[in-house]
Amino acid sequence: MHDQPDQLEPESLVREISDLEGRIGALRQAAGMPEADLRVTLDAALEELELALTALRTLGSEQGSEQGGSAAAENERRVLRTVFQDAPVPLFLLDRNTSVRRANRQAAELLGTSSGYVSGKQFTSFCDLATRAAVRSQLAAVVRTGRRRRVPVRFLGRERPVDATVTLARVWIRGEADPMVVVAAGAAKPPAGAPSSDGAGPAGSAKAGASGAGAGGAGASGTGRAAAAQRDGAKRAARPEAGAPRVPEPAAPPQARAPQGQPQGRIDDEAVATIVHRMDVLATASELLLDEPVFNETVAVRRCARLLAAELADWAFIDLTGPNGGAGQGESPAAGTPPVLHRQVVMGPDDEYAVEAARTLQEMRPAAGTLPHTVFVTRQSALRPHLENLDELGMAADGVPICAKIGATSLLSVPVEDGDRCLGSITLASGGDYGPFDLMDLGVVQRLGRYLALVIRAARLYRRRAEVADSLQASLLPRALPTIPGATVAARYLTATHGAEVGGDFYDVFRVGDGWGLVLGDVCGKGEDAAAVTATARHCMRLAARWKARPGEILGMANEALLDEDRFVTAIMAGVELAHDRVTVSLGTAGHPPAIIVRADGVIRSASRGGVPLGLFEDFEAGADTIDLRAGDTLILHSDGVLEACDHARQEFGQERLLEALAAQAGGTPEDMLGTVERALLEFCDGDLRDDVSMLAFRVEAPTLD
Repeated sequence: MHDQPDQLEPESLVREISDLEGRIGALRQAAGMPEADLRVTLDAALEELELALTALRTLGSEQGSEQGGSAAAENERRVLRTVFQDAPVPLFLLDRNTSVRRANRQAAELLGTSSGYVSGKQFTSFCDLATRAAVRSQLAAVVRTGRRRRVPVRFLGRERPVDATVTLARVWIRGEADPMVVVAAGAAKPPAGAPSSDGAGPAGSAKAGASGAGAGGAGASGTGRAAAAQRDGAKRAARPEAGAPRVPEPAAPPQARAPQGQPQGRIDDEAVATIVHRMDVLATASELLLDEPVFNETVAVRRCARLLAAELADWAFIDLTGPNGGAGQGESPAAGTPPVLHRQVVMGPDDEYAVEAARTLQEMRPAAGTLPHTVFVTRQSALRPHLENLDELGMAADGVPICAKIGATSLLSVPVEDGDRCLGSITLASGGDYGPFDLMDLGVVQRLGRYLALVIRAARLYRRRAEVADSLQASLLPRALPTIPGATVAARYLTATHGAEVGGDFYDVFRVGDGWGLVLGDVCGKGEDAAAVTATARHCMRLAARWKARPGEILGMANEALLDEDRFVTAIMAGVELAHDRVTVSLGTAGHPPAIIVRADGVIRSASRGGVPLGLFEDFEAGADTIDLRAGDTLILHSDGVLEACDHARQEFGQERLLEALAAQAGGTPEDMLGTVERALLEFCDGDLRDDVSMLAFRVEAPTLD
């Protein structure tokens, strides 16, 4: 080793200026970060100014240097390696570009990893994100000036950040064209509250927090982000202590021995705690994702992101393709176009800055080349324990890397695939407070991605079936009710909460001779077969009304048409004859709940029952009744789904509650009356309808009797 002049060669200026511009830009970003140490950043900026002045003053000067023989260089390297490896303090040897050429055993233990893993990576990738720019500038100053520097550094240790003071010194090694930097780290100062080597003190409380990680995880996921103390305790206990067996990434071998002064028994305990915590996360995820009677993609995605942000990371991103494989909601993909990822949810910390950042990131689509998009396209998981490239998540609108905005120093991303197709990706980001992500984290999130993909596939299949059922159901109901002079007609149809099959209820209003016919029916069962019977019954009654006038006769013809079907139908039909002085309603009933008459003065009565369901017997006779209506009177037809709706105690809504709801709105419009019944019904059963509900109302208006 020998000293080297401080002057610059002319051909080195371009490289120096380019490096200077990059470091200045990094300092600007660091100054704008939350909780930035502005004094450290300022000192680094002054060093950059000094370097710029030196470059200008030495422009055009020449530099000469003698190179020793190869034998001398090899001897010097051998001595350096011996001293380097046996040094009692952590040492890093960096090249001019600040990549780690070598790290001794003490340095590897400081970071909680292996020397082989550290080699080849940027030294600043092991430093806290807020101070990276300043460290880069101080390293550059040491390379240029040769003057030693002492810099405070927060290393991203495997479990938590490690505060240290490092000494930077420039060295010239024979055979190397550029100078190198030796970094010596002072004694690490663990943060307040860190566990001691004997497991006493705060570590005990941390383990207590971890013992309830399973139950706590479910609670946190159900109510949002867990309380900071509880979450931090679980994470801290779940990650093993420094030096425990751990593999930061596939290329790095695990360390099998404990650091000096740390019992092997504690290593085993922490490893077990880690495994138990991950198992609790997976168990909680299974409960949260499958705890829906009807699969709901939006609910599942948000629950998954909330769980991950509460238990494994600081930030969770979930990006998915649309239901059709490429386009998003409401979009239609062009033929041959590649799939498009859409950001579904972003979950982060609860502070004001993070909430605002999450709102902004929610609107950003993952661009090609970013880690989430690459994982989606390749269907290969990615692990970045110590993040070197801050562009991995893309750039914000202001040109700042997203990783810098959220303070991410460690990333992992896994595909969301169901075995046949890749539906998107899950990406986790951590600031390093509890160590970088490892292979165990990756394995847990991979399994969770599989769970989520299966739920999404089931939800999309269910949604497609529900859309088909809705379309089929709509085809079985009139698109619009006809206008009847002197009367007002209203209808309501509510589908059952459970299941995606088409229901069997139907209603219709059509001309019958000189009057009108109102019919409401209910086919036994659900699904496509029931829908076919529904269509047969409805259209048969419309056709029969061309030849028959009385409801009983029309129902009789429908009975004949339905005898060959495997399902029976209950129905009620009202034949309405409007005259100048009165309105007469003839009722025909086939095993259906009776009609209800609400008088203008609020008096309510029920029509007579009778008849048997359609499609059961050849010898059919409908129940019959005749009612006179006056101005303001309303006729109500309804299905048995109204009466049989149940509350949580399995008590039915029943006839009396229906009559009370109608009486309370006797002076309102038919639409108001049916709306009142609907609200009372949904409130009674807490929105959980076990059967379809259909209602039809006919009101006689005053002009009819003029």
